[in-house]
Amino acid sequence: MQGQMADSAFVSASVRSPGIIYGTAWKQMRTEELVRTAIEQGFRAIDTACQPRHYHEPGVGAAVAACVRDGMSRPELYLQTKFTPLPGHDPQRVPYDPAAPPAQQVAQSFATSLRNLQTDYVDCLILHSALPDQDQMIQVWEAMEQIFHAGGARQLGISNCSDAASLQSLYRTAEVKPAVVQNRFYAQTGYDHEIREFCRQQAISYQSFWTLTANPRLLAHGVVTTLAAKYARSAAQILFRYLTQNDVVPLTGTTSVAHMREDLAIFEFQLTAAELEAVGSVL
Repeated sequence: MQGQMADSAFVSASVRSPGIIYGTAWKQMRTEELVRTAIEQGFRAIDTACQPRHYHEPGVGAAVAACVRDGMSRPELYLQTKFTPLPGHDPQRVPYDPAAPPAQQVAQSFATSLRNLQTDYVDCLILHSALPDQDQMIQVWEAMEQIFHAGGARQLGISNCSDAASLQSLYRTAEVKPAVVQNRFYAQTGYDHEIREFCRQQAISYQSFWTLTANPRLLAHGVVTTLAAKYARSAAQILFRYLTQNDVVPLTGTTSVAHMREDLAIFEFQLTAAELEAVGSVL
């Protein structure tokens, strides 16, 4: 478990970025059980969102509270949640006043997250997706900055940001710079080569999701399967290890205890420079 933290190259706002994150989307009433299991197995970073449509945030909070009661300290965990703009919600389950101005929506959503998570701060607050209206985007990010300055969030980030120019613009204009970018990792976006390079230059932690599900071709590629055989690891472990050695923090949402253990075990071995280049050549 120490390896999953030590492997990260990024430190932002005195927050150490984890090497791998347990994702909680689409788990609903199994969320508490699975998050507690993930923490017991060794995960120390949990991703959620204040979006009842896809996440059961109270279940994350219940699992974290149970682990704290069992002796874990809250600072041992990297806990991140998201503000989801209105189009991303089920209209019947919006966790804030949909008629409120954007800044109030952010504040209300974050207050709900703190109650759900049974904590007084999160390590990262992520904007789930950019708003097409630039004025609203500014209002939302400034509201997130207020939460940061008040100590409610130790980092800010953005998700589903596939346009490098938009990310660069946000980085230039924001008072509190995005410390995290969380994107789908798949061929349709060219595996975000340009965005990842910008993140590397600015010491922004790049988090990947949909990393395994979207990449069956990559996982079955001869380069990956050959390395899997050499290291007696799974193809998924090879891909995750490649990413962590290239400044990417993968999210894994597995419900299998065996796969949780395999995901954490990626820090037990290291690919050579030549092997990294070989895997990179097929991305």
